[in-house]
Amino acid sequence: MAELTDLETKTRIGLLEDIEAIRKLKARYFRCLDKKMWDELTACFTEDAVLTEHERNINLQGGKPIIEFLRQGLGPDHLITVHQGHNSEIEITGDTTAKGIWALYSSLFNSQVNKGSRGWGLYEDEYAKEKGEWKIKSTTISRLFTEKIRREG
Repeated sequence: MAELTDLETKTRIGLLEDIEAIRKLKARYFRCLDKKMWDELTACFTEDAVLTEHERNINLQGGKPIIEFLRQGLGPDHLITVHQGHNSEIEITGDTTAKGIWALYSSLFNSQVNKGSRGWGLYEDEYAKEKGEWKIKSTTISRLFTEKIRREG
């Protein structure tokens, strides 16, 4: 087996560091979304980010409009959310670009009426590295299955 050069080793390590940074970015996105940390969530997106969800005919452009949409829809304290991404498939496509697919689980519960929904699907993301930091450039949410839930009592 041929030995790797220092440059090849550094390149491979750099790719792994970028993939790990993107995983941390997505984890921060989920945490900030569910904890309603809007300023911190804003920092997860590029200024020209795009959010698309075909099932609900949503297509938002710009980090600030995306955050405002999320704040209006999920911001009230009686709305409890859980968002999770699993089984990441991340590909570094250039020095400052990457793409990823995540299995999605989401749950929304309205404590005022004891109703909510759970859903499964996919996030398909594009990422951009700006000033050495990875950010979400676009995210497309595809829901595969959603069920309504009602809590008794």
